[in-house]
Amino acid sequence: MLETSARLLKLLSLLQAHREWTGPELSRRLGVTTRTIRNDVERLRSLGYPVHATPGAAGGYRLGAGAALPPLLLDDEEAVAVAVGLGRAAGGGVRGIEETSVRALAKLEQVLPSRLRHRVGALNAYTVQIPGETPSVPPELLTTIANAARDRERLRFDYSGHDGSETVRDVEPHRLVHRRGRWYLVGFDVDRQDWRMFRVDRITPRVPSGPRFGPRELPADGDVAAYVERGVNTAMWRHQGTILLRASAERVRELPRGGNLEVEPAGPDACLLRLGGDDLNGMAAWIGFLDLDFEVLDPPELAEAVRRLSERYRRAVSDR
Repeated sequence: MLETSARLLKLLSLLQAHREWTGPELSRRLGVTTRTIRNDVERLRSLGYPVHATPGAAGGYRLGAGAALPPLLLDDEEAVAVAVGLGRAAGGGVRGIEETSVRALAKLEQVLPSRLRHRVGALNAYTVQIPGETPSVPPELLTTIANAARDRERLRFDYSGHDGSETVRDVEPHRLVHRRGRWYLVGFDVDRQDWRMFRVDRITPRVPSGPRFGPRELPADGDVAAYVERGVNTAMWRHQGTILLRASAERVRELPRGGNLEVEPAGPDACLLRLGGDDLNGMAAWIGFLDLDFEVLDPPELAEAVRRLSERYRRAVSDR
């Protein structure tokens, strides 16, 4: 009986760790016959675990979703990670999740072995989480966006801009990014035919969802975290500008602080630079520090600031 119980636990652990196993694979892992595997699968089903079987040479076993959540088997590192994650979630960030996280953490700590309980306790005791004033989002909104991204379904939603404007967006959702207490959606805006990022707390989804879409190459060479970081750093300024630099993107990135710039290639010897600032005159002077030929594409006010600065410099040396 003990041997059978231990084997069932091992089988359950394998089913939870891998999407699908063939009968011969499981029999080799557990050192039993495929007939025993079939019998063990029936025992798991009788205990409420929804184990699905696909017949045929390409078939196998997989653990499906049931009406109730069955017990999970976690190794030491997984248990610590879940406990620490629940502790952080209890600090907020997702609306209404704090109390639920505390309840789940209490249940988990009750069954943790002593050695793991000490590890989790040390992590919680010697780390400090500073609560922010950032708006929380409902968990169902996050799951709606995540499901649309997983199923590659276009998402239509009402969006409130930072300036109070209200727009309707049709977006291919690709990634959710969590940054310093705020959630951002990175997606391809169908109407604007360009990548955009949206604060999730300003999104109100419309139903039903849109049609399916195909895969796209993600912005920033697939580094969506860097894409959001640059976008937030630019959006926080009063003024935003776009500059055409007469140099390759690789050369600009090699400049001092060039790695922090939002640079987009625009040809073998040209690139687009997007920057932000609170003062147009300061932005105009900073562009000159790059020591590169450039053209101000927008806004017109920045182009005017550059013109005034150039005239001031010209006057400073015209009499010599």
